[in-house]
Amino acid sequence: MYVCVCNAVTERQIREAAHSGVSSVEGLQARLKVATCCGSCRDCARRVLGEALSQRVSSAA
Repeated sequence: MYVCVCNAVTERQIREAAHSGVSSVEGLQARLKVATCCGSCRDCARRVLGEALSQRVSSAA
């Protein structure tokens, strides 16, 4: 599913970024340019990132 239509960023790309060490929306902005145009995807991107980080922590335990 597309999270950021302006920059064609998918949920999968956000999860992959979290897996490779991105831990903030600012990090997503730097790596994927998510939420850098209109900003309407920021909350969704934050949610997807949070879920991915939670899964990363759960699988590490």
